[in-house]
Amino acid sequence: MEPKGQEILTRALELNGTGKRVLNAIKKVPRHLFVPEDMQSVAYADTPLPIGHDQTISAPHMVAIMCDLLEITEGMTILEIGSGSGYNAAVMAELVGKNGKIYTIERIPELAELARSNLERAGYSNVTVIHDDGSCGLPEHAPYERITVTSAAPEVPQPLREQLANNGIMVVPVGTRHQNLVIVRKDNEGNINYRTWGEVIFVPLIGKYGF
Repeated sequence: MEPKGQEILTRALELNGTGKRVLNAIKKVPRHLFVPEDMQSVAYADTPLPIGHDQTISAPHMVAIMCDLLEITEGMTILEIGSGSGYNAAVMAELVGKNGKIYTIERIPELAELARSNLERAGYSNVTVIHDDGSCGLPEHAPYERITVTSAAPEVPQPLREQLANNGIMVVPVGTRHQNLVIVRKDNEGNINYRTWGEVIFVPLIGKYGF
């Protein structure tokens, strides 16, 4: 049986135009396991929620939008910058399936441990949480078919552009006071194309290639 509020949330996302595969993935993820105990009553509200250390768990509709833009299919290897509490990685883990792999990097050690614990508790074995500077990416497992960044960078970080596979897609918020979600596509020959999706609000990306 779905947790209270999950059905209302997924109906709202469906009306908002969320794709069927992403919608099914969000239905399967127990979001209440990824929010603080004192936030359980609003775990399925479509809003960002604080998770400590001045960080938030993204609103489900933003998770859905970014996953739709990434065009994730089964078996992909994905790099996530900014683990938070692990929720976004869990949704992507559903999308890539057991043959896929999610690497997610978190710069705050307490949150890296929280994400690791939450994902283990929720039963996701295809996600690896790493404590490091996410703005530098994770070269040892590159290239990645998809890269997603859950905090706003001053520009698209060079290491992430380099670690994106040919025919790959990256979504990254870019900007300071005014942020835009940028879709980065690399073609078969390594040429990069940028497209702006629209305005967003994210916490800043902190690191060597961030703020």
